[in-house]
Amino acid sequence: MRIVHTVTLTGDDGAYGGPVSVATGQLAELAARGHEVALVSLWRGRAAPPRTLDGVPLRAHRARTLVPGQGFLGLFHPRLVLTLWRLAGRADVLHVHAGRDLVSLAALAAAVLRRRPFVVQTHGMVQPRRSAAVRLFDRCYVPLLRRARAALVLTEAEETGLRRVLRPGGPPTVRLPNGVRPPEEGEGEPEDPPDGADVLFLARLHRRKRPEAFVRMAALVRAEHPGVSFTLHGADEGRLAPVRRLIAEEGLVEAVEYGGPLDHAAAVRRIARATVYVLPSVDEPFPMSVLEALAAGTPVVCTDSCGIAAELERREAALVTDGSPGALADAVLSLLEDRSLRERTAAAGRAAVRERFSAAAVADRLERLYGAAAGAVRPGAR
Repeated sequence: MRIVHTVTLTGDDGAYGGPVSVATGQLAELAARGHEVALVSLWRGRAAPPRTLDGVPLRAHRARTLVPGQGFLGLFHPRLVLTLWRLAGRADVLHVHAGRDLVSLAALAAAVLRRRPFVVQTHGMVQPRRSAAVRLFDRCYVPLLRRARAALVLTEAEETGLRRVLRPGGPPTVRLPNGVRPPEEGEGEPEDPPDGADVLFLARLHRRKRPEAFVRMAALVRAEHPGVSFTLHGADEGRLAPVRRLIAEEGLVEAVEYGGPLDHAAAVRRIARATVYVLPSVDEPFPMSVLEALAAGTPVVCTDSCGIAAELERREAALVTDGSPGALADAVLSLLEDRSLRERTAAAGRAAVRERFSAAAVADRLERLYGAAAGAVRPGAR
């Protein structure tokens, strides 16, 4: 099949987060099965847009701010319309990783006008909102979204909210987990001692991600193990200045480093080098960084509001906390001080990826969904 995915923004700073790694992961697995694939997006980076991203063919144009002050929503490039029009016309099916933004709107319009079957995956980004700007945008956006053959969701909460946006009569919703490539046996065995260990935060520096909680956790851990180092990576979305002030206030200038944003490939390598990966964010539907840490064999500490926390806790594949700095610190200390616990947690995480969160299992379901959307098989067929 000829399969085209669209995502709003790619770049060398990883600013758009999980939807990009989800899209490239899905496309890479589909390409390995013989499908012709392409990813269409805007690009933001120091160099020109590359021709491939994580091994996937990329058709990208430099992001321009068309509507100031609206963040991702206001980014666009006029030539993107022509690219979407041309590739949509050749595609057997389109897969729109849709947020409330101009790129998603253009992708949906191209699919509808070209009369091509498409599915949407909203990654928790399309939920009920009351602002006047959202209500105005939704007058154009929601009717196009309702034309999808299926809407892919991660969690029950996301499904409930999306149904409220789409209203009765919208496309059927389908639960589809995120997936990553399972690790090779024996990869990622944790061996670092407590002193000299490396504790990592890798996410956007946004209020919901709670980077300040990571810094406060670091202060508590350092009181027990002065040799442990801490690193934050991610694009700044308003919290870098408060984080730096807090680092200075806690006397952690020599212990806590901000390493800046990373592209996806570099982020995956960095996660694999960490002793412990900590994601203090709240209401995280299905964090790809957690899956990538599990696959790499890096023990994970997360909060109980993470969408996959219950399953990870049941499998003993992560240490799940209430998100307070004290609880985060206790979990990190447990992992640093108990090599057996690190090894058990890492092994359970790798097993969770193989059994529940593998890219192959996701691609199996996507092939069936695409076939149904394109009319090759009846919907629901196995």
